[in-house]
Amino acid sequence: MTSAAEENGGGFHPGFSPWAIAFTVTLATFMEILDTSIANVALPHIAGGLSATQEEATWVLTSYLVSNAIVLPISGWISTRIGRKRFYMTCVALFTVSSFMCGVAPNLGALIFFRVLQGLGGGGLQPSEQAILSDTFEPKKRGMAFALYGMAVVLAPAIGPTLGGFITDHMSWRWIFFLNVPVGITSILLTSRIVSDPPWLTGEKKKKNPIDGIGLGLVALGLGSLEVVLDKGQEDDWFGSTFITTFVIVAAVAIVAFIVWEIFEEHPVVDLKLFKNRNFAVTNLLIFLLGFVLYGTTVLIPQFVQLFMGYTATEAGMTLSPGAASIILFMPVIGLLVSRVQARYLIAIGFTIEAIALYRMTNIDLQIDFRTAVFWRIWQSAGMAFLFIPITTAAYVGVPKEKNNDVSGMLNLSRNVGGSVGISFVSTFLARHAQAHQSFLVERVTPFDASYRSMVHEASSALVRHGVAAGAAMHAAQGRVWSELLRQSQALAYRDLLWVMTFAAIAIVPVVFLLRKNDPREGGLAHA
Repeated sequence: MTSAAEENGGGFHPGFSPWAIAFTVTLATFMEILDTSIANVALPHIAGGLSATQEEATWVLTSYLVSNAIVLPISGWISTRIGRKRFYMTCVALFTVSSFMCGVAPNLGALIFFRVLQGLGGGGLQPSEQAILSDTFEPKKRGMAFALYGMAVVLAPAIGPTLGGFITDHMSWRWIFFLNVPVGITSILLTSRIVSDPPWLTGEKKKKNPIDGIGLGLVALGLGSLEVVLDKGQEDDWFGSTFITTFVIVAAVAIVAFIVWEIFEEHPVVDLKLFKNRNFAVTNLLIFLLGFVLYGTTVLIPQFVQLFMGYTATEAGMTLSPGAASIILFMPVIGLLVSRVQARYLIAIGFTIEAIALYRMTNIDLQIDFRTAVFWRIWQSAGMAFLFIPITTAAYVGVPKEKNNDVSGMLNLSRNVGGSVGISFVSTFLARHAQAHQSFLVERVTPFDASYRSMVHEASSALVRHGVAAGAAMHAAQGRVWSELLRQSQALAYRDLLWVMTFAAIAIVPVVFLLRKNDPREGGLAHA
């Protein structure tokens, strides 16, 4: 006889404490997300250590994102076909082995190859964990389980820059990869012991479905090309580059062809019919926007204080880490609230807090202190805590339990693509608006401007007092004024960006109410 919990979409009894299972699968996911944010900080050190340019070294990040994006949407299909536990353990093993190989890579080519393998393994971890939690905990208890998962997803990017900065400042960059090995081995041993597949995934019918080879090829080509565009677009001047333009065309054609093919395919690799469920469609949009804001703003503050305030990588990372405290404080509370309050109300509160936090950050200037930067991040992290769990919980409402793998795969894809779009948007916006402000300011910096003459005279006089020849002092003073103009232009671009993201967060709030009402106590839809 099927239990009431199972009828509601989850809560089978695997023979071990659900919380032991939750901790086990969260361990590998935390490792994977942490590794991504650490690698971002270590990029200059990797380039120097392997005698590569900064531009060449960015393929260390791009290669991972491409392979990671390819696996995310098809992870549900693979889990159903070969078994979720087997797929999850394979992903952990591949991620662990490739991490070690990244650490011993003798050159950039080898490192990029192993990063591709690492991305393939890492891409299956988050969707598998999310589906395991959804099946292990009955719907009304999922909130607390997703709170644990949410801590890993939001905490790892927060502490990654600090840890990465410490490792790269005090040790070899290779240790950012070696760090994964003991964690991965521990995860494999625990998973093999206590994790098991639910009954509805162990039948033979789904495993005998034919392979959708065309769907697999199209999704790999489309998402892989899209990630290259998002990661390299600003660097290569977008449509000013034949390389980027070609990948845009390939991505667009492949993704459109994939959607059309999957709609009519009898055994699709990605079940797009799930988007007929309004909650599923809206939560994918919201998780995309969450990724956009989370990853887009995660690079803002550390980048600003490093470029303009002279912070080291470790110090810049420390501006993010205190935000973890607010996440730790709020996540368990939200995990409890999600079983008592409608998800859409909590999500609306989260985006409202996010808008307020971003509004406070619009006061950014070249005189901010460390304490101010820290409190900005704490405010923003509090908003993130209100978003992740309710969005994830709402995504499963009204979806058959057999589709939990597909739901988790698509949710994680939407969040990761949102993050890539957010980072790309931030980079492009800052570059273009800094140029615009620079042009505006340059028009007013002329020899006929009294303020300009005064600044040059003061700087020149100071240099002369320190023994610099008058002619050289004048040239150096003009250079200092120009440098200050560039700094002011870039700082104004940051302020513009924060205003845009503030209005974007406000605009999202009405979208939240497209979600259908849910019954928090039962984890399902509320009765009309």
